[in-house]
Amino acid sequence: MTLVDTPATTTGGPSLAQERRLVTAIPGPRSQELMARKAEAVAAGVGHTLPISVVAAGGGVVVDADGNSLIDLGSGIAVTGVGNSHPRVVEAVTAQLNAFTHTCFTVSPYEGYVAVAEKLNELTPGDHVKRSALFNSGAEAVENAVKIARHFTKKQAVVAFDHAYHGRTNLTMGLTAKNIPYKSGFGPFAPEVYRASLSYPFRDGGLDGREAAARAITQIEKQIGAENLAAIIIEPIQGEGGFIVPAAGFLPALVEWANANGVVFIADEVQTGFARTGAWFASEHEGIVPDLIVTAKGIAGGLPLSAVTGRAEIMDSAHAGGLGGTYAGSPIACAAALATIETYEHEGLIARARDIGAVLIGRLNALRTADPRIGDVRGRGAMVAIELVDPETGAPDAALTNRVAKYAHEHGVIVLTCGTYGNVIRFLPPLTISDELLVDGLGVVAEGLKNA
Repeated sequence: MTLVDTPATTTGGPSLAQERRLVTAIPGPRSQELMARKAEAVAAGVGHTLPISVVAAGGGVVVDADGNSLIDLGSGIAVTGVGNSHPRVVEAVTAQLNAFTHTCFTVSPYEGYVAVAEKLNELTPGDHVKRSALFNSGAEAVENAVKIARHFTKKQAVVAFDHAYHGRTNLTMGLTAKNIPYKSGFGPFAPEVYRASLSYPFRDGGLDGREAAARAITQIEKQIGAENLAAIIIEPIQGEGGFIVPAAGFLPALVEWANANGVVFIADEVQTGFARTGAWFASEHEGIVPDLIVTAKGIAGGLPLSAVTGRAEIMDSAHAGGLGGTYAGSPIACAAALATIETYEHEGLIARARDIGAVLIGRLNALRTADPRIGDVRGRGAMVAIELVDPETGAPDAALTNRVAKYAHEHGVIVLTCGTYGNVIRFLPPLTISDELLVDGLGVVAEGLKNA
């Protein structure tokens, strides 16, 4: 059997041939058929990055219905850290399916939910007493973190930061900075949401972390007032905003100020959590301990699950029945999460993320040396990006970024763009990818830059 002859029968997981292989143009005829059906059946607002029809994925590849095998440098936006269809996850989910699929934890509880909460309390930063609550999506968890912070502090204002992305629901759209495609035409948004300046080393003119924090704190104090502020929410490394790593000292200064002023510090680790940056959580790189930490994406091997974990006195402040949801902490997703966390631990994937980061940073910096259109290379672990600019002015070059991404897609490499200015290419490979695939994929991106 070959993927070309019978793509529909291909199974996922590590048994897939780990190679980039193009059998047809992208998209091939079978993928084109699905795209035509999508146009007729799916709302136009639900876009897609690649016009392909996926039939299998695993290791570091995604296979389409035409037999093309593409290198996965996106992980479904940082979700499949342990790879697609990891055997440990599949086995755990299958066992749970055979036991029961749903009871609603707030009606009749089950052990899986409690076990996931125990594991999150153990793994997240800080040795204080913690509690966790489970939800379905990152946006839902962010909303609940804000809700909990407001209930605990009896204050209403919330500060997010420039370039932030926190979700697509009404409150999280208000927290999100980028207008297109996330906010335009969807308002009005939730009130009492404010924005402060982020530390953006590439565009901050040499401002160090403490100076950038002082700038943000001054904004907060003068425009809102600590006495009105329930919470600060920030991604330790910006995701959709452009993989911006704040300058050293920025996050600790914000935590110090928040702690001194009775403000809940919320770390949104939806994209950065679970080994992605070469630590369990990106907060660890700066030695910060958030009051609340929001997780999702890499938590459950591709099944929908999210969580808020934090100080017991804050988490327990909400009244009974104030937190929950019909599907929140699904038993199937909880089974997947426990198996996924076990996989990170037993297969050394935190160290693997650091190794992937060394390859990414090394190769991309070599490209940057030869190509001034690469203005910046940044990130940690298996979460790295390049910012593309006009070499004469430093202005963001979104058109170049789109051309390079298009070239990569056409030549069998899945890459994602991001950034407020649309000029960042981000690299989020599964932590199960081989060095050979990673280097091949980066070579295609280099070719795309050369041809652009």
